[in-house]
Amino acid sequence: MPTPRTLTILTAVALALASTLGSGPAAAAGPDDHRAAARDPQGALGANFNERLALLNFDELELGRTQWVRGFYAMPWADERPPADDPGIRNLLAARDRGYGTVLSLKFPFGDRAFPRPGSPEMATEKARVAKLLDTMMGRVDIMIIGNEPFIESRPEDRNETLNEFYEEIARQVITYRRDRCGTDCPTQLYYGALNNLQKPEQQTPTTDRWVRFAASQPDLLGVDIHPHIPRIEDSRPFVDYVLARLRPDQRFLATEFSLVHHWKAHLADEAPADFLQRHGFPAGLKVWQVIGLAIEDPFPQEVWNDFLASSPWYETRKNYVCNQLAIFRETGRFALGTYGYKQGPEMAENWGPDKAPWLLNSVFAPETVRPWADGSTGRGYAWIDNFHRCG
Repeated sequence: MPTPRTLTILTAVALALASTLGSGPAAAAGPDDHRAAARDPQGALGANFNERLALLNFDELELGRTQWVRGFYAMPWADERPPADDPGIRNLLAARDRGYGTVLSLKFPFGDRAFPRPGSPEMATEKARVAKLLDTMMGRVDIMIIGNEPFIESRPEDRNETLNEFYEEIARQVITYRRDRCGTDCPTQLYYGALNNLQKPEQQTPTTDRWVRFAASQPDLLGVDIHPHIPRIEDSRPFVDYVLARLRPDQRFLATEFSLVHHWKAHLADEAPADFLQRHGFPAGLKVWQVIGLAIEDPFPQEVWNDFLASSPWYETRKNYVCNQLAIFRETGRFALGTYGYKQGPEMAENWGPDKAPWLLNSVFAPETVRPWADGSTGRGYAWIDNFHRCG
């Protein structure tokens, strides 16, 4: 039986050989190896799938030239089947076996109920779910984030010390498990996440302050996650300033979700470009959201989708957003990793209308609005794959 050190050396050799052969991410050690060397993303850009890790496609990852994959796991799913049998978890583990860096956020949906108190039977239920996931994933994922979006996935009346107490209890459980069961050389890095809406002063509260300061107080936490879904790129700076002012100097931040979705939504009711409508034989006077609705009903050829967005100044003027956003993050010198929405899911197109959040405009791959290419590959979202190639 090879020693852990031998496995680590063999893994490094395999990675080096694959890189030399130009074959994309190398195959890492097998899924039972909990001692593969920890990966440092070094400010990289990765692919975010949120709850849709089951949609992960390795050909699409190669087309985007990305080396990192992120998704989340909602803890109630552990009641339905063992985490190891979840299709998304299986895809994430397969990605790591292929040499991709992997990130998993633990999601606790409390939008319709109060947080359980530490020591209560309800808290015991939550911790049992967490234990199931840790048994499967600790040591087998590169970055684990304790929490997804607590300040959205909760009732407004609970965004106070009860939120802090719940997440701090879960964080201590994860930290203890990592120390006791995975050891000092555990390859899974821990972060605390994630904060939303910090561009709004009223969202910077005693609860968010305690959130970041708790992360700073825990040597096992390497930093926090932020999710700047914003109307203007300038609105990302308050996120960065807020967390870096409270973290330890040795800690960093992740941005596993970021986008201009609020900017896109503000333009859904605009008139679609008249010249675009005329060129492609669409009725005059259509609104932006109506054109997108037509693409959902009958996906456009790639050139038509590209023309639609390139002809829309509100989109065309921001087609370098991903690169520009990464530059703001990277200039801090304390940015660990960003992951960007990689693929449209069916839920993005369901019940489409002018009031629906247009997440589908963020996506690198766009199967809900763009036809497959002649070679069978998935249709692309306009501009973003170029950003991945230039700035990833």
